[in-house]
Amino acid sequence: MPDVALLMGSDSDLEVVQKAIDALRTFGVSWEARVLSAHRTPDALQEYVRNSNAKVYIAAAGGAAHLAGVVAAITSRPVLAIPIPSGLNGIDSLLSMVQMPAGVPVATFAIGKSGAKNAALFAIQILATSDAALAAKFAEHKRRMVEEVSAKDAAVQKKLR
Repeated sequence: MPDVALLMGSDSDLEVVQKAIDALRTFGVSWEARVLSAHRTPDALQEYVRNSNAKVYIAAAGGAAHLAGVVAAITSRPVLAIPIPSGLNGIDSLLSMVQMPAGVPVATFAIGKSGAKNAALFAIQILATSDAALAAKFAEHKRRMVEEVSAKDAAVQKKLR
């Protein structure tokens, strides 16, 4: 079983979820992606989550966006939610995800592709708490971001002189 299970309510969510997949691949984290709907395939979703040994779940959904909440109701593992842009530009999804009842936590990220990437990076941080090699990779990622921003700042400063 993979370390991270990426669940999508629809195959149309893949365009957004791809950012999460790319980040997990970059860090060498094992993952599996499935299309399992909280509304259209509830039995298959429950069976998958109950039989999965994933350490972290990332659930992407639009509209009513119940996928992450249903997953959180089934598992005691961390559940991270990605709101998918939909009829109300994803605000409907975001609001559905952040209004979980007390006792059923779901960590919700930004709407769309940046949220997908950050959900994957957060999953990596969770996994890195018990994986020194992964923690070192994440620290290197943070160091590279500092270098990139510093180089951009230097370029802007040079241009402005």
